[in-house]
Amino acid sequence: MEANSAYPNGTIGNLMEEPIAVFSPDTLIGDCVTELEHIVKNKFVTYVFVTDSDSKLIGVVTMRDLLFSPRQATLESVMIRNVFSLSDQAELLDAMKETLNRHFPVYPVTNAAGQLTGLIRGSALFEQQAIELTAQAGAMVGVEKEERLATPLWRSFLFRHPWLQFNLLTAFVAAAVVGTFEETIAQVVALAVFLPVLAGQSGNTGCQALAVALRGMTLGELGEGKGMQVAIKEGTLGLLNGLLTGLTAGIAMWLFAWWGNNPDAPTLALVVFVAMTGACTISGIAGVLIPLILRKCGADPATASSIFLTTATDVVSMGLFLGLATWLIL
Repeated sequence: MEANSAYPNGTIGNLMEEPIAVFSPDTLIGDCVTELEHIVKNKFVTYVFVTDSDSKLIGVVTMRDLLFSPRQATLESVMIRNVFSLSDQAELLDAMKETLNRHFPVYPVTNAAGQLTGLIRGSALFEQQAIELTAQAGAMVGVEKEERLATPLWRSFLFRHPWLQFNLLTAFVAAAVVGTFEETIAQVVALAVFLPVLAGQSGNTGCQALAVALRGMTLGELGEGKGMQVAIKEGTLGLLNGLLTGLTAGIAMWLFAWWGNNPDAPTLALVVFVAMTGACTISGIAGVLIPLILRKCGADPATASSIFLTTATDVVSMGLFLGLATWLIL
């Protein structure tokens, strides 16, 4: 489908097709059917649109009503009034929200005056929605929405490399936290074994919350004033998941330390349990707050969200883990 250059990119007008099967309300059904016999040879017709003398959309006729109504009746007598339509100036995401609970094969498009300016097929809208959501996943790790498989190598490099440099800088922050507890790790080698376990688990918890938050923003479910409610929910989920996974990880740490004849095996198990619980709780909250903060700052909530989240979860999980070990063991 070719874009309509008369409208800005990302609007319904830019995606709409020319209106077809448009008739006046006093058109006889028999005459309409005869005219449609010629139209359907070149166009796929789903609905008949009814407009007044000023081209304002006043009704829609379904194929069923058209075929089973008397040929001498007018379209006005069988048309559906109060028609749902999309504005040609509407942003794509806004249109997606409006059609979320509607599953029409075709949507009429009107201008500010209510005049029929085009139509957009549900399949085309769904395709754009799928592109937007898949692009969102890439944006979370610094892949621009404009990048596709056919994007030239050098352009892809320019898209991605700055974010990788930024990610490297944030990784240095996490490394600095670990470096602060170098003496602790040197004395209790078992801690080094469980660092990636803790970081990975808390990171996954945060990514789950982040995915839900971004989906809620895209669908318009996470409006102003709901952020704290969602953050509390995700924090609670993180707490519950952290308790259970922390229990499993704590038992694993106890077995590992006991097998190595470490006298601090029970304390190490407690450290893993508490750190896992706390890290998962904070990660769940961060997964919601990070995109909210980005939106508050006027930035795209999806842009490199996971980079910020990874840094936050690594710093919190490793700092909490090593800090507790230092306090309770050394």
